[in-house]
Amino acid sequence: MKRIGVTGHRDIPAEAYAHIRAGIAAVLHSHGQTGSLEALSSLAAGADQLFAVLALDHGAELTVVIPSGDYEDGFEDPAELDGYRRLKDRATLEVRMAYPHSTDEAYYAAGTYIADNCDRLLAVWDGRPARGLGGTGDIVRYARERGKPVTVIWCEGVERA
Repeated sequence: MKRIGVTGHRDIPAEAYAHIRAGIAAVLHSHGQTGSLEALSSLAAGADQLFAVLALDHGAELTVVIPSGDYEDGFEDPAELDGYRRLKDRATLEVRMAYPHSTDEAYYAAGTYIADNCDRLLAVWDGRPARGLGGTGDIVRYARERGKPVTVIWCEGVERA
């Protein structure tokens, strides 16, 4: 079974959305042709949820990696929380980090777990440094330092807010 993990930005600019969606779909298609597929995601708003939806649509099994006991409290948008819950309900496996509260350390632990437990890391990333410990840039750097293949998807010339 191939295992693809995701790290990515929560805010995907509207002008980049179609490009990023197509890029994720292409990665899933190319890796899913040679057997079963497992997708690892923390189901954060934005890239994580988009990846999970596309992976499930592609027939992958979903492993959700939950950073903390109060993770759901961090969803400010009710639609994003609903998306998280719907996707979590469809997961084949749920992995919980041992953090009671959502902190940068909890996010970093979840991101490194995903990087350590996938065959390829897909990064929806603008190439800029992380805005806090555990951000996309940190997880990409972590994966690369360990020799993990990383596929970066972004729309050139588009900046996130």
